[in-house]
Amino acid sequence: MLGASEGIGAAFARELAGAGLSVVLVARRAEPLAALADELRSKGATVEAVSLDLAAPDLEARLQAICDERDVGVLVYNAALSIVAPFVDTPLADKERILAVNVRGPLVAAHVFGAAMARRGRGAIVLLSSLAAFFGAPWIATYGATKAFNLALGEALAVELGERGVEVIACCAGSTETPGFLRATQHARPPAVMTPEAVAKKTLAMLGRTRGAFVPGAFNKASQWLLARLLPRRTALGILANETRKLLPSAHKAPM
Repeated sequence: MLGASEGIGAAFARELAGAGLSVVLVARRAEPLAALADELRSKGATVEAVSLDLAAPDLEARLQAICDERDVGVLVYNAALSIVAPFVDTPLADKERILAVNVRGPLVAAHVFGAAMARRGRGAIVLLSSLAAFFGAPWIATYGATKAFNLALGEALAVELGERGVEVIACCAGSTETPGFLRATQHARPPAVMTPEAVAKKTLAMLGRTRGAFVPGAFNKASQWLLARLLPRRTALGILANETRKLLPSAHKAPM
């Protein structure tokens, strides 16, 4: 579990531990990571906690060490950074860190663990993408672009690794009630918010039943289908821009 200290990552960890799997939790913040590990151990799960910055330059070596010491059967890459702000008002260093965690992180993880799974001829990889992956995402431009990368990577690996016995899903979650989401939406709350538990349950239930892109939640599926199939792309982008504009802190809002 990469990015497991809270929210969707923690929900995946609880689901996998509840199914009887041993769990390795990886995240940057040590305290919430330790708290989740203690919670799962109190319920009888076998848990290891590894505090690791997924933007670290030595990420490949650190993940390879984890892979070499364990027979990892399911990889979930959930870690992600997002900043709601105009693109040019966001410092370049912040955008580069988003790229490191949201793009380089899952790429390295899929490379390391995917190779081991392919050699064994079994395993599963879940990459957390987003509904923001299907269109340009104004006001969260860098985040949306990173999620488009995860979607494309997941779809490609679903074919390549699927031929070698490895299931791959790119979970394109919509609005989900995570701590980060609640902080970002204090100015406006989108409709049909899912719980992290529902996202994790629905996604894991699809392993062995689908591959590539998966959109959890009936409202999210319908919205994505409507925007992608029935509306001109420019119109769909305008709708999304109006919704994400509502999330902007007041200091960044310009008169419409």
